[in-house]
Amino acid sequence: MYHISIISSSIRTGRKSHSVALYLQKYLVENELAAVEILDLKSYNFPIFEERLEFQVKPTAQVLEFTDKIKASEGIIIVTPEYNGGYPASLKNVIDLLYAEWERKPIGISTVSSGGYAGSQVLIFLQFVLWKIKAFTIPATFQIAKVQNEFDDLGNAIHKAATDKLASAFIKELLWSIKLVKKEFYSSDVISI
Repeated sequence: MYHISIISSSIRTGRKSHSVALYLQKYLVENELAAVEILDLKSYNFPIFEERLEFQVKPTAQVLEFTDKIKASEGIIIVTPEYNGGYPASLKNVIDLLYAEWERKPIGISTVSSGGYAGSQVLIFLQFVLWKIKAFTIPATFQIAKVQNEFDDLGNAIHKAATDKLASAFIKELLWSIKLVKKEFYSSDVISI
């Protein structure tokens, strides 16, 4: 069973995107698809980093713990709201904290919005940043429009059958990508070029 971490990126009061992180965690666990953990940036409450981890003289225990969890994860799901066409500063902060830890890491992106566009603008910007640091972003996405009408605060989908169908396609793509990356890049059978 693979280990997947879900980054819940919003730290705002009254955030709705966290419900999507809870839903995805439940979906993975209930369907016995992966061991999963939510890395809630609100609970980490990181300061704005002045330097990438590799150049920090005395990183905090909390930073090292977060880094170890990213390293240990075979796949990542990032759940982010769209704020004015972009993503939260809290997410950019932790993306820029690390570098090598993201390389070839399969990442699925879930975007949410309170309006009808389901975070389509943030998806473009987030994918670009992840590509720049050589993360392996999967082509499938899990986009939720009008998130406040689709999930309760405990992560239960209001329209469960339809939401589960979307989640199934998204998660299958992530699991396939994890398997591919592990086979291609971490196998002793890799052919050197």
